[in-house]
Amino acid sequence: MKILVATDGSKHALRAVKYAIELVHQVRPASSVTLVNVHDDTGLRHAKAFVGRTEVADYLRELSEKELKPARKLLKAAEVKHDIVIRTGHVSQEIVDLARNGKFNLIVLGAKGRSALADLLLGSVAQRVLATAPQPVVLVK
Repeated sequence: MKILVATDGSKHALRAVKYAIELVHQVRPASSVTLVNVHDDTGLRHAKAFVGRTEVADYLRELSEKELKPARKLLKAAEVKHDIVIRTGHVSQEIVDLARNGKFNLIVLGAKGRSALADLLLGSVAQRVLATAPQPVVLVK
């Protein structure tokens, strides 16, 4: 089973990583975990004109590596082999595209507790992934 775990370093995301670890231990040895971290670079497009594309890309990569560190530590302690993917773009779309193109069997991500009104007005990454992903999605509270 190929499991894609989206993480942003938050406590909800780390709960999702722990859930994925439990899954892997239940269905071993035929499981793999890929951590994905995505940053929306829309707000930084103007900054690229002033500081350069490379600097913005380096900044986002460093930020992603920092956010992935706690999840990688959990997976290492649980002796779960994994790889990482770092992307920029529309967060939910990047997760769904990676899951589809990478032929993942399952997407696991943390669900943040927001009010129903806020979710209706703004939408959340979890909701958009749930609505658009062709494979099963597990939201971990």
